[in-house]
Amino acid sequence: MKKQSLTIRRWRFTEVVVPARPNSINHASLDRPLHMLPMAGQAGWSLQFDQLSKLIVELELDNGVVGLSEFYRGHSWATVEATARRLLGTSLLDFPLQAVPVARCREHNGFELALWDARAKSHGLRLCDFLGGPVRDRVKVNAWSGHRLTEEIGPMAAAFAAQGFDCWKFKCDLEDDVVGWSRAVRQAAPGMSMILDPNERWQHPYEAKRRLRGLAETGNLLCLEDPLPRWMLSEYAALKELGLAAIVLHISLPYVEQGQRVQEAIRAVQCNAVDGFNFNGGLADLQQLDRIATAAGLPCWHGSEVDLGILEAMYVHQATAAPSCTWPSDIFGRMVREHDLLVTPLQIEPPHVKLPTGPGLGVELDRDALAHYRKKEMIIE
Repeated sequence: MKKQSLTIRRWRFTEVVVPARPNSINHASLDRPLHMLPMAGQAGWSLQFDQLSKLIVELELDNGVVGLSEFYRGHSWATVEATARRLLGTSLLDFPLQAVPVARCREHNGFELALWDARAKSHGLRLCDFLGGPVRDRVKVNAWSGHRLTEEIGPMAAAFAAQGFDCWKFKCDLEDDVVGWSRAVRQAAPGMSMILDPNERWQHPYEAKRRLRGLAETGNLLCLEDPLPRWMLSEYAALKELGLAAIVLHISLPYVEQGQRVQEAIRAVQCNAVDGFNFNGGLADLQQLDRIATAAGLPCWHGSEVDLGILEAMYVHQATAAPSCTWPSDIFGRMVREHDLLVTPLQIEPPHVKLPTGPGLGVELDRDALAHYRKKEMIIE
């Protein structure tokens, strides 16, 4: 293969806003935004995630191959344009995919995925083949919800169970009756487990312990993710020592504002603070995280930001190639969003999603949907 054939000749960036389906996030009476990070001078937890735009990427090589990607919400146009112009005219053979020439920033993974997808397609390989090959052909997934009223939990649990889901993940804070939720789930769907994710908002160890005792009586809590501020690793270890629930730390490398890094997984293992992990990261980074978890004998799942179809397809490829990724992953965007921008949605057969076939990501961009949700476009060539 000639080096010329892998030269970047054009970038196309399309900004979209894809709303959530009615009643798919919180109960209508609960105004609790779920975008955790500060945005445009506003504090975290002040915006709902579907209000924020997403950026869809088409990277064209001079061999005609088009690599696809999707940025996390909250991108910087200045960073996107400067990075794309710097990479224009370079060859994908000029750098290792394990270390793409994009600095650690919120936009890093979006560029990385486009470069990997284009390279994999150029070789006629699946993305997971570039990750060492799949160890499974499908990924366990869970149902998902934001904040809910206790009286609606039972009917929703029964509906999810009828679809085939056996695990339901909730966002929650100190105002939510999580023990009541647990009892309602057990009554309506006895075989269903729960994941609770306070996103560090239970604040104090005594609040976590009080809830854990009630949840232990019900017995359907699979794990508790990020109950306390993440710097309290000694308190995570103390909760783990209670033996009332599996304690999980979410390591999300795109949260550069919080300084999250791969080394946090090592520190959590050293402190014997967790029973497993929720990992978010790019293609090269997630391999490192998986190897840490695998070496430590701990399970993980792949997290998300309630994304569209391109990123979720990447998550499936990553999870199939990660031996430690055995817990239900957060791949449910089409359940929540109006559209995933794919011609053919990911094949979700609860409680699993199948690995896409075909080179690269194995998905096709729905151009009619892209045009429908488009807010802005930028072409660099």
